[in-house]
Amino acid sequence: MPDRFDFLVLGSGGAGLSYALRVAKFGSVAIITKKESAESNTNYAQGGLASVIDKNDTFESHIQDTLTAGAGLCDPEIVEIVVRQGPDVVRELLEWGAQFTSKDGELDLGREGGHSRNRIVHAADRTGKEIEQALLSAVEKHPNISMYEHHFALELITEHHLGKKVTRHDNDIHCFGSYVLNTQTGKVETILAKSTLIATGGVGEAYLHSTNPSIATGDGIAMAYRAKARIGNMEFMQFHPTTLNVPGAGSFLISEAVRGKGGILRSRDGRAFMSDYDERAELAPRDIVARAIDDHLKKTGDESVYLDVTHIDKETLDRNFPHISATCLRHGVDISEQWIPVVPAAHYLCGGVMTDQNGRTSIHGLYCTGEASCTGLHGANRLASNSLLEAIVLSKRAAEDAAKYVLEINEHTPVPEWDESGTVNAEEAVLIYHNRNELQNVMWNYVGIVRSDLRLKRAFRRTRLLYEETEDFYQRTRVSVPLCELRNLIANSYVIISSALSRKESRGLHYTTDYPKPVERFRKNTVI
Repeated sequence: MPDRFDFLVLGSGGAGLSYALRVAKFGSVAIITKKESAESNTNYAQGGLASVIDKNDTFESHIQDTLTAGAGLCDPEIVEIVVRQGPDVVRELLEWGAQFTSKDGELDLGREGGHSRNRIVHAADRTGKEIEQALLSAVEKHPNISMYEHHFALELITEHHLGKKVTRHDNDIHCFGSYVLNTQTGKVETILAKSTLIATGGVGEAYLHSTNPSIATGDGIAMAYRAKARIGNMEFMQFHPTTLNVPGAGSFLISEAVRGKGGILRSRDGRAFMSDYDERAELAPRDIVARAIDDHLKKTGDESVYLDVTHIDKETLDRNFPHISATCLRHGVDISEQWIPVVPAAHYLCGGVMTDQNGRTSIHGLYCTGEASCTGLHGANRLASNSLLEAIVLSKRAAEDAAKYVLEINEHTPVPEWDESGTVNAEEAVLIYHNRNELQNVMWNYVGIVRSDLRLKRAFRRTRLLYEETEDFYQRTRVSVPLCELRNLIANSYVIISSALSRKESRGLHYTTDYPKPVERFRKNTVI
């Protein structure tokens, strides 16, 4: 018998957990997470949450900074909604138990690239972890919420699984829940829900170098794509300019807040080079800083540039960046005395499943929030620390809408069990890992910070071959997490490449040498 719930949440980051806490007042909730509940992109977010707190700051200033970063593609209405609800979000997180860094009895507000004021609410340099732990603690105490750890969502259940033909032009698709793999038993379970939320995060693992955890394989976006939901703006992948580049560091992120505190980017010979690229130097938006570093590395042939904070006193560094300081020291870099070797890495996806102002997708009963969504807030480039803000604000609006939607559903739609007849256990795991590695190299080399039609077409051909091999393997074998993650990464990569090929201009995070300037007729969303 399938499990039945009023609300199903796929993902256990800030977006999913805050949504679950709100809808739990109105019915039963299941949270699906493929590893431990605390493993999410939220948990790795260092910088903070942008909000107008200071009396010298204004909503208008935050709105304008967001619109400027978004390069003409932000939805102004969404930007205003999210920015104006920022202070309420901060208060709610404090009520849920989050403990943010204070100074002289007030919240200590940091500043990051693209912001014209100090407005970053943070918990030292581990803000995401603080928010995640506060939300998890509240979720674990709630009697209406069931947490399914070590469960992997395979497919969204729609009319397709009832034997009906579903196309991308169909405006009457409904989501009835999800087929979910219990990774500890190997069994596929059916979980029915009157309403489903995708909050599965981004797709950084499509790239060779990424700040994301290994779980960031775009599962929710790929499931929504296969279910025929509308997907938008996938060409806009944000590359974080500064990740630690030493053996064994695993692209550890050096927060933008370090540059906000006065960190200087230097070449190997010690020259501060950012002013060559932008008058804002180290405080320019991330896309500009990432392209500048990429260009500098290509011109010099160096493997790293260097982030210098040695002019900042050690007490300030230890107080503001204890996690960064300790991690760098473990890898042999004392940031108070040595420059930090850094390179860019894939960081945040500004596209995703397209939603309205209430988190509704083009599929009835299916909502999406957080990095997996495309709400119109970020446009062509995310302003630093707007993502945690968006996740909490839009999850609140989605929860309010889903609570009303569920009231209209009297009973669960009966669906067939998962069919694995004709499949066998996988014996060629090497194929999965080889294809994943090949995909990551293709995406990094051809669909990275700087693109061209030649590179993108080459990536498209390579990805097509990987798709055909993997799909054939998938049809013949029993499902496994590595295989399904690879399948999802390939689907996301295909949409990223297709979207990038269709945008014949450079805008925000999408920069192509064939069309180096923005073009007015392309100032619109890319919709798949």
